[in-house]
Amino acid sequence: MDFELNENQTMIASMIKDFGEKEITPFRNKWDDDQTFPVDVMKKLGELGLMGVVVPQEYGGSGFGYDEYITAIMELTKLDPGVGLSMAAHNSLCTGHILQFGNEAQKKKWLPKLATAEWIGSWGLTEPNTGSDAGNMKTTAKKDGNEWVINGTKNWITHGKSSDITVVIVRTGEVGDSHGMTAFVVERGTPGFKGGKKEDKLGMRSSETAEMIFEDCRIPEENVLGEVGQGFIQSMKVLDGGRISIAALSLGIAEGAFEAALKYSQEREQFNQPIFNFQGISFKLSDMATKLEAAKLLTFRAAELKNNGKSVTKESAMAKYYASECAVEFSNEAVQIFGGYGYTKDYPVEKYYRDSKLCTIGEGTSEIQKLVISRSILK
Repeated sequence: MDFELNENQTMIASMIKDFGEKEITPFRNKWDDDQTFPVDVMKKLGELGLMGVVVPQEYGGSGFGYDEYITAIMELTKLDPGVGLSMAAHNSLCTGHILQFGNEAQKKKWLPKLATAEWIGSWGLTEPNTGSDAGNMKTTAKKDGNEWVINGTKNWITHGKSSDITVVIVRTGEVGDSHGMTAFVVERGTPGFKGGKKEDKLGMRSSETAEMIFEDCRIPEENVLGEVGQGFIQSMKVLDGGRISIAALSLGIAEGAFEAALKYSQEREQFNQPIFNFQGISFKLSDMATKLEAAKLLTFRAAELKNNGKSVTKESAMAKYYASECAVEFSNEAVQIFGGYGYTKDYPVEKYYRDSKLCTIGEGTSEIQKLVISRSILK
């Protein structure tokens, strides 16, 4: 494995840095304060090819692999983790589900709009009373002639109000049956489909999180993704890839926090010398540097397997678990190194600190990752 940035990764990193200086950094605190989802920025990311990174060019995407995708998420996340999260959710979940399980007609119909960000995508699995326990979902779809009628509510949905299209997984069989759920594509404007409550969150506030409500929402048969009854099985495979994106999101926060703390430790003086000279600080940074490299190795290892079409269940869970815990630890240590200044909004580590916690929760908690890993190592 070669971990040097390839030409495409270098180009993407440079492009995002230049874009971020003009379009993200000047506005991120305002977005955070007001909990604004910058749809216009997502559209511009689409123009740059970042909203369809792994989508083949024949469907309007960039046609890159997961190495480039990880780099794009990391670099965006350093600028604003909320923007990184929205970009990752759009790519991995909604777009990724259609790319992986849609038929040719469905791919040609929806992927070009998603890959260019003409349409913003969302993905609905979680419900108010079924987080990790997705098998007990209450949202249902019942067949009525050539249509399916969906009723129920999904929550904690990224872009739940603002998305133009969603992939929603609902129950079409018995409760608890892993083969009793089906994935449907629903376009915004479909009667009976609307956004609900928008969550007021601790962090990731520039990424919209909201309910999706379905009330006698009629969906044509051709909007079924794959086979009826395969929605949950599909979702688990989609999440395998999605966890790589959350690992990348975590890496962006971890690296951003580390770089900010390292720079500050060399500039901040106490007792007539830079605070980096004190072992209490330098040892923290040494631990962070070592763990950061380990998290990168896990994440890019999962990406290599994904690029080669191999199973990534265990590896993506390991990468997501370890990198997300590092993100929380690093942002906490960065605030500590900054001292009182780290507790203010004048420096980015305060935001990294709040944003990081989502990484240990979204797309499967750290505890769920341990469950996935433990089951994998027993096989």
